[in-house]
Amino acid sequence: MRMKSSPSATSILTPVQLAAVRARSDAWGAGLVAHAWVVIGSSMALVAFFPNVAIYFLAVMLIGSRQLGLLILMHDGAHGMLTQHRPLNRILSQWLCAYPMIADMDIYRRYHLQHHARTMQDDDPDLALTGHYPISRASLRRKLLRDLTGRTGYAQRREQLTQALGASDHPWPARLTHVLQTLGPQLGANAVLFALLTAAGHPWFYLTLWVVPLLTWQQLVLRIRNIAEHAVIPDRNDPFKNARTTEASLLERAFIAPYFVNYHVEHHLLMWVPCYRLPLLRHFLIANGYGGAMASAFGYWQVLLAVTVPDAEVLVAEGPRTRAVGTFSQGYKKT
Repeated sequence: MRMKSSPSATSILTPVQLAAVRARSDAWGAGLVAHAWVVIGSSMALVAFFPNVAIYFLAVMLIGSRQLGLLILMHDGAHGMLTQHRPLNRILSQWLCAYPMIADMDIYRRYHLQHHARTMQDDDPDLALTGHYPISRASLRRKLLRDLTGRTGYAQRREQLTQALGASDHPWPARLTHVLQTLGPQLGANAVLFALLTAAGHPWFYLTLWVVPLLTWQQLVLRIRNIAEHAVIPDRNDPFKNARTTEASLLERAFIAPYFVNYHVEHHLLMWVPCYRLPLLRHFLIANGYGGAMASAFGYWQVLLAVTVPDAEVLVAEGPRTRAVGTFSQGYKKT
């Protein structure tokens, strides 16, 4: 069966609705980026003023969720939708979102647009992330444990650095030059972050409150986000059902799904709608009679139950175990 083409915007929205959801805003885009960094900085300040274990773990969760938020805003920038003006869109999404997260918006854009063109088809580059679901609950627990303990994040960053170093038989000066050519801006952005924390009197916060969340909680919520968006969707050939929107609570938006990332059906239907207009787009679609056509879930716990089966059941669909190797920016492949 061939994938159905996405409906045209004019066939599902009125002209007034269309104008409302496509409006880009410099204030919205800059405000969301600023919000992410304010939450990160405030979480670090909270640990500085109230240093205890409970506050530390709360900060790791908040910072990790905002690190995912930076990737989400980079994603909007890759679509050219974060702000109205193109230069500001690039500065915010590349320099303040992508580079601190050791990512590159330009590389991400090339890979990500293939995902939109071939969503959940055999040649979708994101199929390595969710195409093997459903899985057993024991398998999901193992995956989430690897995320929380940093094993997933460490493996991905090691692979990223290995690729940046280039061929192992090249001399070290050439390999280091290749690293700077590949990851120079990313390393520079992290050096600035380290310098700012050092100037604030807390240089160790770079490791404990930037790297640790990056390798742990951020990886966990990144996986949950990927699962919620495309795992075990109702119909991979239907543009209303080859992605999933998850109705998220306030706590879920704070710790798992920042910056409207849960509105994924809407994003795939009209990928040029800014993330901050997606709730409005959903409102219009429901008002126009498309609510029942869209794949939806109520909360991330419901999603995780939907994409797993009890451990005692034999899963024909699960097949041999595979892992996705790569990064949010560069894409993934099965191993």
